[in-house]
Amino acid sequence: MSLQRKHGMDQSQSHIESGKSTSWHTLGGHKLGARALAGFFRDARHGQILVLAVLLFFGVAWFNFDIRPWNVTAALMAALITQYGGQKLFTPDRSLDFRSPLITSLSLSLLLRADGHTLLAAWPMAAAGFIAITSKFVLRFKNKHIFNPANLAIVVMILTPFAWTTPGQWGPMMVGAVLMAGAGFFVTYKAARFDVPLVFLASYGALLFARALWLGDPFTIPWLNLQNGALILFAFFMISDPMTTPDRPLPRAIFAFTTALLAYLLQYHFYNSEGLFIALTLTCLVRPLLDLAFPATPYQWPRGPFVIIPRRTPHEKTTFL
Repeated sequence: MSLQRKHGMDQSQSHIESGKSTSWHTLGGHKLGARALAGFFRDARHGQILVLAVLLFFGVAWFNFDIRPWNVTAALMAALITQYGGQKLFTPDRSLDFRSPLITSLSLSLLLRADGHTLLAAWPMAAAGFIAITSKFVLRFKNKHIFNPANLAIVVMILTPFAWTTPGQWGPMMVGAVLMAGAGFFVTYKAARFDVPLVFLASYGALLFARALWLGDPFTIPWLNLQNGALILFAFFMISDPMTTPDRPLPRAIFAFTTALLAYLLQYHFYNSEGLFIALTLTCLVRPLLDLAFPATPYQWPRGPFVIIPRRTPHEKTTFL
């Protein structure tokens, strides 16, 4: 009887220890996953890639955008190949980093259009990818590229008859604009640039409402214009690029307001539907003057691999491979 009782106690003890072990491994796995997720989003570019990829998917699957696979393929291949060549030529001592060309090609796929029935016919998208990434390496000032790569490529290509933009395809979409803005807030906050889209949208919106008041139009018109998906995408994922905006708050506010004013004038006084992109290009031209007037340490992206794997040390600290 005593042997059976002892055996039962041993089994109970083993179950308790097994439960503790299982619980420890479960908690450890959750902790490891949380560390991996935090490490992944440590770099704002990862969130930007994720959001743009989701927008591209829903643009095709839900909104039936005319985004042809060959156009996406051409832009992506050209951007990746140019990034590889540019790093080998200009920064051979640094490891290859394909995050920037991914962001650029996704932005081009969402905002720029070309024929694209075949891979050969999609050459304007390939040219845009090449122009965008080349500008990063060639057109620089104080260790920062002067122009937003995708924006410059769009402006260059719309000057030709082979490519165009379709901002009207997004249309007013309240729920989509809120969701996109929420994702954009997260990305710009991680990049320490959330003030740029706020100042830009506030300035642009104020100009639209002032125009409606002057003309006697109902306020529903400017309100619908502010819900345009292309405008939200531009505000949170293009003008807010930390590598092409000033590094101090005051010049960033000047930069965002000037872009909003130029965009408004180009769109509503010169009737140019691509006014957003042209305005940002013009503002980027004078951005180096703001950097000279308000000197600061240039922004640098966090160093690290695309996939960040946390590794536990004996002291429970997280290191990144």
